[in-house]
Amino acid sequence: MPRSVVYAEKINEDFGEGLAGFYEAIWAEREGGLSMKQKHLMVFAIACSNNNIESAVKILERLKKFKATRAEISDAMMVAAWTGGIQNFTDFSVAVLEEMEKLGF
Repeated sequence: MPRSVVYAEKINEDFGEGLAGFYEAIWAEREGGLSMKQKHLMVFAIACSNNNIESAVKILERLKKFKATRAEISDAMMVAAWTGGIQNFTDFSVAVLEEMEKLGF
């Protein structure tokens, strides 16, 4: 269960249930929809463009699980540089590249 759902339940049970349903709807696999790998590449690019280094590095583990390639991750990083700016790219790329090496990308 994501931490956000746990925190939401501590605030209000209905809020927690609502957030859990939202989470399940987003990550559900649908025929003709985005694959889990594609969804995680999107989330990775968003984390990078927002300079959320901790999340970006964590998502790399999921991308490894879903068999993302180094080229796909590099493309997502370039999109993040385009949308988040070169300063964010400079900030997140060091940690992301180090983690990619550790994970064997």
